[in-house]
Amino acid sequence: MADTGANSGRAAERVVIVGSGPAGWTAAIYAARANLDPLCLVGVAKQDPSPVLPGGQLMLTTEVENYPGFPEGVDGPAMMGMFQAQAERFGTRVRGVDVVRCDFSGPPHRLITSEGDAIETQAVILATGATANWIGLPNEMRLARSGGGVSACAVCDGALPAYRKQELAVVGGGDTAMEEATYLTKFASTVHVIHRRDAFRASRTMQDRLLAQPNVKVHWNSVVVDVLGGDFIEGVRLRETITGAESTLPVKGLFVAIGHSPATTFLDGAGVELDDKGYVLLRSRSSRTNIDGVFAAGDVADSIYRQAVTAAGMGCQAALDAERWLAARGVH
Repeated sequence: MADTGANSGRAAERVVIVGSGPAGWTAAIYAARANLDPLCLVGVAKQDPSPVLPGGQLMLTTEVENYPGFPEGVDGPAMMGMFQAQAERFGTRVRGVDVVRCDFSGPPHRLITSEGDAIETQAVILATGATANWIGLPNEMRLARSGGGVSACAVCDGALPAYRKQELAVVGGGDTAMEEATYLTKFASTVHVIHRRDAFRASRTMQDRLLAQPNVKVHWNSVVVDVLGGDFIEGVRLRETITGAESTLPVKGLFVAIGHSPATTFLDGAGVELDDKGYVLLRSRSSRTNIDGVFAAGDVADSIYRQAVTAAGMGCQAALDAERWLAARGVH
């Protein structure tokens, strides 16, 4: 990975992209092809307790089968490597740093990095994504990282051959868990829904849709305390929250659906409008935020779809919006 170092001695950047998933790399490709000489800040790998990797959630996906152009599927990290190579081919510069604080009183705006320097830029594209909320069990994270049958996206992975006609488990009780479990009923022999309380918090419509499926079994007042298996999941260890009794549930897949957290803590105090879940709010039919010259794309601004293809489309929009905004200011 290339690293440009600090930008001391440079004039303000024209556009800086914060993040390196499908949204960030697509924005970089479009910005680079528009001769904007973009700088992409890809972040730093972390493991606390769930993995946060440059390249986003696809770095935890061993096989992507629903992205157009890959009829045989593609390994998630390999796919992100191709995105990066394409962005760099057109001149995108890359730094492996986090942004820890922002000053959006410009332009030029200032991004304070984890290395302590300040990057000045006319336009910023926020593409830091969102991370899945995991249970936090060691074996859960090991199997999620290795592609061993633990996932945080049933729509992404549930149709894979390894899960067809198998017993699968979903953890969660909200709308996302209902949607994920309902989707899996099309492929699994049985979908086990594990919820720590005695009632779902999901909307009644979503609950009814799931519970109408004949191959659903709900485990109330239960939590997963361990994930069993070597290279691939073989089951989960459950504990009843009322009695404390433990049991083993044999399953061939575990889908954790307890929500996502947008990567927006570095925006604290920067004035960017967020919704009640912390996602960046966008102006209608655009990638613009409430701050002039600050744009957002991908899962950091999308709590609904959270797919690689929609994130890439939003990255394209953000680069085009930034290019037009810069041109209107006489910056080319």
